[in-house]
Amino acid sequence: MKTELVPPLAVSAQTSCCSSMDVQVASKINALNGTTVKISCTFTSCYKIDAVNFVMNWTYQETLNDTEEMFMAYYYSKKGMVPLRSERFGERVVFAGNLDKNDLSITLSDVQLEDEGVYNCYVRNPPDRIQGHGIIHFNVVTELPPPRDSTIAVAIGASVGGALALLILSMVVVKCLRRHRKQELMSEEKMEEEGKLEAEGVAEEGTK
Repeated sequence: MKTELVPPLAVSAQTSCCSSMDVQVASKINALNGTTVKISCTFTSCYKIDAVNFVMNWTYQETLNDTEEMFMAYYYSKKGMVPLRSERFGERVVFAGNLDKNDLSITLSDVQLEDEGVYNCYVRNPPDRIQGHGIIHFNVVTELPPPRDSTIAVAIGASVGGALALLILSMVVVKCLRRHRKQELMSEEKMEEEGKLEAEGVAEEGTK
């Protein structure tokens, strides 16, 4: 059965100095099967909540292409947020927000695999002309990912660090050996040059 969402707001002839609505939700939530999870939804508006005209509801759909099922709504006559009859959630959904603080959050207890899907948070706060809409992709997991083994990470880091240090040391040693060899060659060339000069000097003395 298709659920009727908040009706469109008639545009007032009176021009408002402000007409903006911003809804803040987590775009994606990962919940552990069997736990209790808070699904947050808050909003900002240019106006304080008018209890008579304020409209808000939560809906669920298996995918973005499926029909939305309303499971919680605001009723002025009942002075607050009221869970609606839902075969899917039963009494597992409760209002966990604070209207005075623009908080429309809910709590879902005993999370089931069937709870996975898309959760929509709709809000309208006249005379604000913008209808707010927050979309949350809710994923249910059966187990938490294994913790990262810090011992292995440290060992790998130490191995890489040791290898890098050894490489640097090898490069320094090779550089020093090359420099030392270059100095030896320069010394040998200098000695040969000096030997040639001495030989030429002796030859000149003999000629005289």
